[in-house]
Amino acid sequence: MPTRLDISTLDLMDALDLAILIESEAYERYRMFASQLGHRAPGDASSVFAAMAENEAKHGKQLLERRQQLFGKVAMRVSPADLFDVEAPEMGAPHATISTRGAFEVALASEQKALDFYNQALPHITDPDIIALFTELRDEEIEHVRQATKAISELGPDADREWEDDPDEVPAL
Repeated sequence: MPTRLDISTLDLMDALDLAILIESEAYERYRMFASQLGHRAPGDASSVFAAMAENEAKHGKQLLERRQQLFGKVAMRVSPADLFDVEAPEMGAPHATISTRGAFEVALASEQKALDFYNQALPHITDPDIIALFTELRDEEIEHVRQATKAISELGPDADREWEDDPDEVPAL
């Protein structure tokens, strides 16, 4: 489990904070990939990563609103240093010429990592509120895996095309 926290000791606020940080880390990584690759055409790898960043931001915002409703502006006790790559795509996963299919496969692997995290965490939790939260988050990751798998299955043959490096362009990755 890619976290330094003892999952079994989390209270509801810390569990929400951890989930918010997981979404934030994934958002930042997807955003970085989209920026590094640069947009070349509709539906390209950069577009996939930009869309994934948008989804992670939306989910993170929903979790933050929920946290604020329950706990107001109480400072977080969990920090980004407490986790690493729970849902974020692997740093070296994309490359300058990655295909659209390749980008979706990176996204699928990231969503699967998040699903695995919640599946591994759940048996260690005893608080009913946290069990409910992590079950809800796990179920959302199941849906994200399903959506990514469906998107991959619907891609056309041109989705395998890797982009050629332009010798006049500064490499992004």
